[in-house]
Amino acid sequence: MLVLGIQGSPRKNGNTNLLLSSFINEAKNLGAHTLSFNINKKKIIPCDGGRNCEKSGKCFISDDMNPELYSLLWEAEVIVMATPIFFYTVPAQLKSLIDRSQALWSRKYMLKLDDPGRKWRHGFMLAQGATKGKNLFTGINLTARYFFDAIGANYDGSLEYLNIEDSGDIVKHPSAIMDAKEKAGEIIKPLLNRKKILFVCRENACRSQISAAFTQIHAGDKLIVMSGGNAPANEINIIMKDVMAENGIDMAFRKPQSIDDATLYSKPDIIITMGCEVSCPVFPGAELIQWDLPDPAGKPKEFMRNLRDKIEGKVKDLIMKL
Repeated sequence: MLVLGIQGSPRKNGNTNLLLSSFINEAKNLGAHTLSFNINKKKIIPCDGGRNCEKSGKCFISDDMNPELYSLLWEAEVIVMATPIFFYTVPAQLKSLIDRSQALWSRKYMLKLDDPGRKWRHGFMLAQGATKGKNLFTGINLTARYFFDAIGANYDGSLEYLNIEDSGDIVKHPSAIMDAKEKAGEIIKPLLNRKKILFVCRENACRSQISAAFTQIHAGDKLIVMSGGNAPANEINIIMKDVMAENGIDMAFRKPQSIDDATLYSKPDIIITMGCEVSCPVFPGAELIQWDLPDPAGKPKEFMRNLRDKIEGKVKDLIMKL
């Protein structure tokens, strides 16, 4: 389970970074896989307003946002955005990332595609500003709400602090650091209690990806879902991606990965192989289940549709048994 922190301040080690680090470090201490990045260190070109993404669902600007950050936003189960207030809104660097999330918004609202993690993903904001204005956080709350909706996350609220200006002021605040740690625990702890399930096939390009997606959709609140292969392909199966889209399921930004990478931060309780000969690493205590699914390599779209529906049925049966 990935907890992703977005540090939205151009200051390297300022109050925003201290507040976010308190949240992220607590999540890591609790057992979550965590990753944070400083927006100022990423090359994100501002949205050009061309509206190409509204037609294709793709952003054609090539930079750190595309595809790196798009992939992370959909891989994460918890996303924490930390920001200072610049003229009652977020800094320009962070606003570029927010504006570029229009591509993900377009996939949902223009192309009618849902990424499998949308239903269960959490979004939270940490914010601080130098003044005491009563409306200081009004603008960024609206921005955060629509940003999290665009990237497919439920907005769980925010922690906001007034009169934080000089370096280290957030540490001097009577409760801010502890608030961030407590909120991390409140969000993260229930998610860590889920069973962990690993879907395995040879290339991690089709069957295991479909299985993982349907499991996320139908039981993402009860299961931590992983998938991997012993000889991962360079990209997911394009025909599979198309037939999943026919059912409104968005497989964009998914990448095949090895079994080792899939289990680097979390070991499975259940391993499900797709019926192909795959050498699985040994995970003591993990239950091993084999599904007899045909190899889809080189098969036509109708074959893939049948495979998609068969896998969804197996996933639903598995969830009922669990």
